[in-house]
Amino acid sequence: MSSIDDLPPLREVIATHGLAAKKSLGQNFLLDLNLTAKIARLAGDLTAADVLEIGPGPGGLTRGLLAEGARKVRAIEKDPRCMPALAEIADAYPGRLQAIQGDALDVDPLAYLQPPIKVAANLPYNVGTELLVRWLTPPMWPPFWQSLTLMFQREVAQRIVATPGSKAYGRLALLAQWRTDAQIVMELPPEAFSPPPKVNSAVVHLTALPAPRFAADAAVLNRVVAAAFNQRRKMLRSALKSVSPDIEQHLMEAGIKPTERAEQVGLEAFCALARSLEQDS
Repeated sequence: MSSIDDLPPLREVIATHGLAAKKSLGQNFLLDLNLTAKIARLAGDLTAADVLEIGPGPGGLTRGLLAEGARKVRAIEKDPRCMPALAEIADAYPGRLQAIQGDALDVDPLAYLQPPIKVAANLPYNVGTELLVRWLTPPMWPPFWQSLTLMFQREVAQRIVATPGSKAYGRLALLAQWRTDAQIVMELPPEAFSPPPKVNSAVVHLTALPAPRFAADAAVLNRVVAAAFNQRRKMLRSALKSVSPDIEQHLMEAGIKPTERAEQVGLEAFCALARSLEQDS
């Protein structure tokens, strides 16, 4: 299947509009519409949802989302060169696509979306992790989104789903697994993209939990986890000394040996430590 709609193939769209990928924007375009449609399906039933897409580029995933029945798609694109191509997609799907030129780090998506909302994106490599952390750490929970279906470098994807004891385990795993069910649902080789990146890529699907997996104050937990993994080679009694002068007592109250290192401690124990520290404040 060379196309999922009556629009031109993506290589033709890129040639027509002069959309050579820019390294400065972290662009790597996925050109196979079979793959973009598959990623759209991994986001679940879209027929009753608004979808937020970041970095649509020439619109491969955008077309997949619309073809799979998304109620509406709000696509935020930083590169002004892509806007004419996205306008052509909007014309082919009347009333269902709104493309907004701007920086996803600055645009408030809620001004353009109605719940239920899902996020699906082949994220630009240079902002992907920062956007994910923002989506995982809102002031209120549940968040504005039901699920995130996101393309990352495979190394980043592995950090999101990592378990204690692994080298990939760290702050990103804890933030994601505290409030979501996260799993890698697809892997892609470099040659699937234009230009091919130097690393493999993977799609991660995160479903928001109604409430965090374990009780903890978000700000305290984030501070503890950041401090612990900032000096991950140190024992926790040393790495967390700046968090509290009585850190050894708090560690023992949480059932954590003060001599353990951050990568050995699971999510539940970190949440227990955050609760202990909160009581002391």
